Amino acid sequence: MKRAATILVLAILVGAAYTAISYYFLSPTEKFAPPREVTIEKGESFRQIARALTDAGVVRSELALRLYGRLSRTASQIKPGDYAFKGDERIPDVMGHLVKGDFIVVTITIPEGLSIHEIAERVAATGLVCETEFENAARDGPMVRALGLMPLGAEGYLFPATYKFSPHAKTDDVLAAMLARFYQVLTPQVEERMFAFGLDARRLVTMASIVEKEAKAPDERPLIAGVFYNRLRLEMPLQSDPTAEYELDGAKESAASAVHTTSAFNTYDFTGLPPGPIANPGLKSIEAALYPSQTDFLYFVAREGGTHVFSKSYAAHRHVIALERKDSAAKPPAAR
Repeated sequence: MKRAATILVLAILVGAAYTAISYYFLSPTEKFAPPREVTIEKGESFRQIARALTDAGVVRSELALRLYGRLSRTASQIKPGDYAFKGDERIPDVMGHLVKGDFIVVTITIPEGLSIHEIAERVAATGLVCETEFENAARDGPMVRALGLMPLGAEGYLFPATYKFSPHAKTDDVLAAMLARFYQVLTPQVEERMFAFGLDARRLVTMASIVEKEAKAPDERPLIAGVFYNRLRLEMPLQSDPTAEYELDGAKESAASAVHTTSAFNTYDFTGLPPGPIANPGLKSIEAALYPSQTDFLYFVAREGGTHVFSKSYAAHRHVIALERKDSAAKPPAAR
């Protein structure tokens, strides 16, 4: 009789334990609408993480989560970030998200050749930061001043790439990420090449930005850089339309009008480089500025199809322009 009672008690305990395990470990929570957000900070203990998830209702038991984390050896593999949980998940599912790093990110892609003004517009379109706030910070904010980028700011130094940010990222976080990517490009080998070419970082990105805006075909970039270096060597004006069109506030003016407008950036008016970059160049244009083609060309003109015709003399250049205009005039108008 006593033995039967003991067996009965054990059976009840086993049943209770199975029920608890099923409830806390195996059965999913209810669905959440909207999803519940939990931020895991870098350096937080697993105990703190378990408490936060329990308080948010993402898991039913802090103790059960901590036990699972220890037994599965996943407690130390959690990645910090901002997570959104939709519910209807078990503890193993929740831990799977934390270990894989399925946190919320805001993705921003910055193409080559954008100005600060255009980057500010693109960043603001994600809703992450204010356009004016970002542009002001990039022009003359504390970070820009600390890096010695004044008086023109971070134009040319915001590296084109795809970035992923926390939805809670601030203006300085976005700016710092773009600047950091640029300075990663300045390896010891690059700095050695800059020294050999007599370039500092500003002159490098200034030349690269002009190449970026002029080049239509990627393989033409070293050749275009070679033309501009030749003109600098001979003390000829660069006569680059994109420099004449550049305005700090992002204002647009046609090249035909801009080349006749006096400005600090209009390279039709003076010899040498403009005072700073006119855009934020990508790696290929930076490489072209560091390793230009060795050429005798001094001129180039764009043609339909996105390429250029290069010439060694002004007479040959004018001849090419005449031919391009003749070909353009001979083509039938586009269908409407």
